[in-house]
Amino acid sequence: MRYLLLIYQTEASMSDSTEEDQQAVLAEYLAFNEATQAAGQYIAGDALQPVDTATTVRVRDGKALVTDGPFAETKEQLGGYYLVEAKDLDEALEIAARIPAARDGSIEVRPIWEIG
Repeated sequence: MRYLLLIYQTEASMSDSTEEDQQAVLAEYLAFNEATQAAGQYIAGDALQPVDTATTVRVRDGKALVTDGPFAETKEQLGGYYLVEAKDLDEALEIAARIPAARDGSIEVRPIWEIG
């Protein structure tokens, strides 16, 4: 079964850290990527640009309304995601717990709705 692992952190957590700390976290992500790929669990994953680059689109009364910024103001921002293959929710949760951002942010685990 496929699961989407949504990575939430405060953007300040990275911008407030030293270059050395950022490089250490990057190394952890690269190791996580390699491990999940080797285990056949990795399908896709990407980091997102900062929230101030977001644009939100809503259609109301047939008209597209475009606004700068994210859909909602939150304490933590969506910073990236992984799409993984796991045998069940327990395995997906184990994978999510290994994502470095789980230590100071949160990882939302959502099963993919297989349609068709």
